[in-house]
Amino acid sequence: MRVDAMAERLVRRGLWPDADAVYRVLAAADRLTRAAMWLVVHMTYARRVDLSGSPLPAEAFKANPEGHTGGSLNMTPAFVGYLTANVLSGTTRSWVMGQGHCVAAVEAINALTGDVSAAQRGRYDRSETGLSQLAADFYSYGVRPDGRPAPPLGSHAGATTAGAVSEGGYLGFAELQYIHMPLRGESLVAFLSDGAFEEQRGSDWSPRWWRAEDSGLATPVMILNGRRIEGRTEIEQEGGATWLERHLTLSGFDPVVIDGHDPAAYAWAVLDAEERLKRFTADPNRRYPAPLPYVIARAVKGFGFPGAGTNRAHNLPLEGNPSTDPAARAEFNEAAGALMVRKRELDAAVAVLKTHDLQHRPLESRHPAATRHPPAPRQPAPAWAAEAASPMDALDGWFAAFVAANPQLRPRVGNPDELRSNHMSRTLDQLKHRVNRPEAGAAEAVDGAVITALNEEAVAGGALGNKGGLSLIVSYEAFAVKMLGALRQEIVFARRQREIGEPPGWISIPLIATSHTWENSKNEQSHQDPTLSEALLGEMSDTARVLFPLDANSAVAALSAVYGTRGQLACLVVPKRTTPALLNGPAARAFAAQGWAHLAGAPADADVQIVAIGAYQALEALWARDRLQARGRRVCVTAVLEPGRLRVPRDTHEAAVTLADVEMAAAFPRELPRVLVTHTRPEPLQGLLRRLDGGPERMTGLGYIGHGGTFDVFGMLFANRCTWAHIVAAAAQVTKAAPTDVLDGPELSALAGKTNPRVLDTGPD
Repeated sequence: MRVDAMAERLVRRGLWPDADAVYRVLAAADRLTRAAMWLVVHMTYARRVDLSGSPLPAEAFKANPEGHTGGSLNMTPAFVGYLTANVLSGTTRSWVMGQGHCVAAVEAINALTGDVSAAQRGRYDRSETGLSQLAADFYSYGVRPDGRPAPPLGSHAGATTAGAVSEGGYLGFAELQYIHMPLRGESLVAFLSDGAFEEQRGSDWSPRWWRAEDSGLATPVMILNGRRIEGRTEIEQEGGATWLERHLTLSGFDPVVIDGHDPAAYAWAVLDAEERLKRFTADPNRRYPAPLPYVIARAVKGFGFPGAGTNRAHNLPLEGNPSTDPAARAEFNEAAGALMVRKRELDAAVAVLKTHDLQHRPLESRHPAATRHPPAPRQPAPAWAAEAASPMDALDGWFAAFVAANPQLRPRVGNPDELRSNHMSRTLDQLKHRVNRPEAGAAEAVDGAVITALNEEAVAGGALGNKGGLSLIVSYEAFAVKMLGALRQEIVFARRQREIGEPPGWISIPLIATSHTWENSKNEQSHQDPTLSEALLGEMSDTARVLFPLDANSAVAALSAVYGTRGQLACLVVPKRTTPALLNGPAARAFAAQGWAHLAGAPADADVQIVAIGAYQALEALWARDRLQARGRRVCVTAVLEPGRLRVPRDTHEAAVTLADVEMAAAFPRELPRVLVTHTRPEPLQGLLRRLDGGPERMTGLGYIGHGGTFDVFGMLFANRCTWAHIVAAAAQVTKAAPTDVLDGPELSALAGKTNPRVLDTGPD
């Protein structure tokens, strides 16, 4: 009944000449689905295919089969249904797949339709040779001489998967991003898993964020097969689709249940969902939240192959290995034979579905979300600070002006909480919290661009999904660690795109980590954690950037520099308290461009070099220099904005953004004794900065050592042995000087833990 009504509507609107033409498309979709399911099981078990339909012999099977077979079998009719909806409507929708381990379905369909990525072109096609190569490559573990994967496909959706925008390896993050992905005038289908429902519950808020005024049509499709790796999902335990319908309705969704084994049902569901959302959009009296359509596709896990509905279906549904077990081999051949579509019939079906030229629309691999390259944003001139100022206040003013200068780019600010407390008041007043019922007198609006919820992953998804616009994330440093998984997914995918020569085109996304470890001293140790920046420094520095501005001017220069790049995730660790102005405007620009700067002295004239990473660390380093200079030592203080640019590059991409050996030798002479004082724990940075390290006798590191509590800033610095006096003592150590030569008795007594440390609080005399 649903499909009959859909066909009648399509004919009435002039999209198709008659119902028979619509049904020819649906019949072609059935055949493509069967053929793709046939190919999926070959990708798991076989080294080759046989288009004649002959049973495969033992030697044609993999000795060690692998593949998330059941989920991929379920994903096959879903993805074909998405293609079918595009054919029937003449529109190429974007797509995202949260369950990236089901990539075999997408790769199989792409190979059969010929819509493969540039890396796969000429390797995978609809011929027996091409399909055999696809099956052989899947989980072949091939490695090139340069250490890269040899085959252009992997266990999850990747940069070589045509049309993929996310790996989908960390379940739950597509659920948080999809509603923020489509721009107005676009459509998107998000394939979601019932297992991920248990991972990230922030997806329940999608109706809270969607607005017809600035959002494209979004259709979430959950494949409800009721099983995760080792048992039933929570949804299944609670009552299955009936329970889920009630739950989604309470969350503001408008759910509908379909047969998850039928591509026609998926096509109908996508078109029907968009019709419902369009009717809501057309209502001049509409009120938010919108009743966002949600498709629940009920399916048996692994449907279409032996082992369906069992725990085995997740990975290897057969009870035995066809390469060594005759019974399993016979079972495979019988089941695969039932799915097989003869080549002539398949060719005809694909021809029916290849309507792109006729309908003047892009291939699915070139959907809008996969080809993001917004225009370069206009950057306002900074209002450089001449005196002490809050770096966060300076960022706030510049970012608000930046957004105002680019009305063509949709803004999204991910905000777990306390944007005003984090000194982003101008941004908040200008963009406002997005809410359904604004409170009078509050910075709230139905069309607000600040995505606020006390859930770090969910609000990060608002910014990360907005790759067609301008995005920013602002968080307490300690709690931003919760975003790490989502950030890493983006970093790894974007890095892989660079590696295959197809770098991402979206405007880089900054995460500002403020209320940070050293200034959040007033709170307990839960608020004092530099883990995020340490972890991100482990990623490739050409894609994951970590920056430590010193003052208001360098903070603005750093943020401006990030927005001038594409396809990068950047973490800026920024103080919100007032800090002295250490760099004027031009110097701040140079600092951002170079990644480091000498704040005082020069290495060629120094007895010791103090390398400071972080604003409070730079201030203590300059105080330490004052004392050392007063005692006859020559000191160079060098601030490092971006430590990743000083590392030993791990490949050619990273080498392009790191300092050359000759530059390093000039700025950081290897023979010069050195003290490193860092915002982070010292050990990770000492490992990162091996090029600065002349050995333990010539370089020592100070930083966060895991001590904390309810302190003021000085107390935090003292507890972690990072005051100016600790730096002076460390400098004496690496220069083989006596501590008494550079520190007075009361100061040494305080460092030894014998007397009141407040003697050090006011700095050196």
